[in-house]
Amino acid sequence: MHRTEDRPPAQQQNPERDGGHEDEDRSGAATGGQAQQHAHEHGAQPDHRAGSEAGRLAPRPGHDIASEAAGEERPRGAQHADKVICLAVATATDDGEDQYADDVHGNRRPDLHAGSHYAGRMAEHADRGGSTDQQPKVSVQRVMGIETEYGISALNPPTEDDLHPMQLSNHVVKAYGASVAGQPAGWDYETETPLRDIRGYELSRSAAHPDQLTDSDLGMANVILSNGARLYVDHAHPEYSGPEVTSALDVVRFDKAGDAVMAIAAQRASHSLGRSVRLYKNNTDGKGASYGTHENYLLDRSTPFDRIVAQFTGFLVSRQVITGAGRVGLGQGSQEAGFQISQRADFFEAEVGLETTLNRPIINTRDEPHADASRHRRLHVITGDANCSEIATYLKVGAASWVLRVIEAGQFDGDCRLDAPVVAMRTVSRDLDCRQPLTLADGRAMTAVDLQEIYLDNCRRHYERVAEDLSEPARIEAKDVFTRWQEGLDALRADPFALADQLDWVAKLKLMESYRDRDRLSWNAPKLALIDLQYADVDPRRSLYAALVAKGKIRRLITDEEIERARNHPPEDTRAYFRGRVMEKFGAAVVAASWDSVIFDVPDRPALQRVPLLDPLRGTREQVGQMLDECQTVTDLFAALGR
Repeated sequence: MHRTEDRPPAQQQNPERDGGHEDEDRSGAATGGQAQQHAHEHGAQPDHRAGSEAGRLAPRPGHDIASEAAGEERPRGAQHADKVICLAVATATDDGEDQYADDVHGNRRPDLHAGSHYAGRMAEHADRGGSTDQQPKVSVQRVMGIETEYGISALNPPTEDDLHPMQLSNHVVKAYGASVAGQPAGWDYETETPLRDIRGYELSRSAAHPDQLTDSDLGMANVILSNGARLYVDHAHPEYSGPEVTSALDVVRFDKAGDAVMAIAAQRASHSLGRSVRLYKNNTDGKGASYGTHENYLLDRSTPFDRIVAQFTGFLVSRQVITGAGRVGLGQGSQEAGFQISQRADFFEAEVGLETTLNRPIINTRDEPHADASRHRRLHVITGDANCSEIATYLKVGAASWVLRVIEAGQFDGDCRLDAPVVAMRTVSRDLDCRQPLTLADGRAMTAVDLQEIYLDNCRRHYERVAEDLSEPARIEAKDVFTRWQEGLDALRADPFALADQLDWVAKLKLMESYRDRDRLSWNAPKLALIDLQYADVDPRRSLYAALVAKGKIRRLITDEEIERARNHPPEDTRAYFRGRVMEKFGAAVVAASWDSVIFDVPDRPALQRVPLLDPLRGTREQVGQMLDECQTVTDLFAALGR
């Protein structure tokens, strides 16, 4: 058992995130050595425009490229949802419920007025006199989470006609899904809006790039896990989208659970295919393709978007000094030899935009909250690296969530707008000493570390204003995040190598330099590229990151036991609890699910039953735990919900 050297003072149960399901570069994974490279070939990609725009609830027949691996797994009869059981809001006719009025397959729409009286059954405290209308302020409980596309490769292809990376990813997801509770379920695309832009318009489907149509079902494997997460094929990659949580430490727990899921999936896929399947927690293949690790933060809809752009961009650009995963190679295709801080920096080409796979923006404008759209906005952050370090992930989301609190409150003091943010992304990533000045819009110059200190100071001041509104665990975590953040900035100023036991990019650079010194290697040596790749291998038997942890050279925040629990059980204080528990107990009856709904096939019901989950903070253990424990069948569940 691993003992934590560096456990945060408070261990919090977790709430939520806006689920992921996004679209990064559709190439296969990063590979190296003898691994078979799956290059990005647009010609080999399915046509995402297939199928009608309306009624995307049921998975449609997959294209030829996927049918071999997934055709038999499409859920049966997911044609329509008639009755709506309202878990999400106190009234089923308001607060964004009109999202469910779109056409569904079949000749009826959901009855939006049915089930409003079921909301109280979702909150046991309401039965004891608590108000069902009291909602935590967004600034008090930040719903957030991480989704990661993993690099994938297979060794020793048996024939020249190797598996397409989509098919290989499909095998990986199916291999894991075959052994978990329930059965493969479809994804409910009914309320997804990938082309809706925060800036006030919606891109037409005919004008969209195929990669943007993430609400189209291609018939690939999809598994809703008992921990509330989603495991599926995001085109050429297996993706783990973690459940919604409300603390930075819970993000770490469920992010590491995703690594454990992928390690098991790779082992099982290797066994079933008779060849070694490798998965990597990285963001580029070093040959021009990039795939994402995206963060999601639920914001108050009233927060002006131009304020987010003006005040959050500088934070995202400068935070690479803390969150970078380290990369061998400069340029999208590693055209130049060298080492840089971030795996992602070279792939951003715009300041603001809707895209995530081409012309990538620093601030993404997708308006798809996976929650009540009248109250919430999901900020989809695509600039982050895939971190193996628990401390790097902890600071990545912990710092970002507090900066967003300050921005939401309109309390940010200072002007951190950069003169050229896209250029600055690359400048910061190549500045291994963390001393290169960045030019601000007003002509001033300061380093990335200096900018981070401004954001930290703002967060501390805001904490003092709101501390009394926070729970004790939230206060403890906030102070811990601020302390670690400050210590990291101080170390970066004095000697970045002092953080080799905490930050991925420093740990990786120190490892690289030891090999360079010992073997007299230049930065273009293939061996260094292999080390870069092996650091990110999810298999602990091969992972250089895992080897450093085992030797006590990387500090941890959580135990292996916590990771295993997070792999199998959902967070307890968000709707992910309901989603995960029903998959565990009633998975065979779940036809499809999404971040804001679960659709059941209930015996003796003529129509499928959709349970909306528009409120991320409803459906928690406190509210529904006892009810779920007492229900033995899905029929019992709907009887308990009052139907």
